[in-house]
Amino acid sequence: MAKFSGILRPSDLDVLQRVFDHFCEERRLTLKDRDQREQLAREVIYDFQNGITDEAALLHSLSKRYAARRQA
Repeated sequence: MAKFSGILRPSDLDVLQRVFDHFCEERRLTLKDRDQREQLAREVIYDFQNGITDEAALLHSLSKRYAARRQA
């Protein structure tokens, strides 16, 4: 329930950080501007707070979203 109240536990933050770091490395976002990293952070948290709490599922959701953007 902590996820839905806006309060994140340390274990939640660990998951979010791993997903963020993995996606940044995979997409080489660390070499790009700050705005892209901040947008990614917002998206990771949004997905997590909307029920996607599994690391693999979060990565999959982000990958699908970024792939759709490239095709648009």
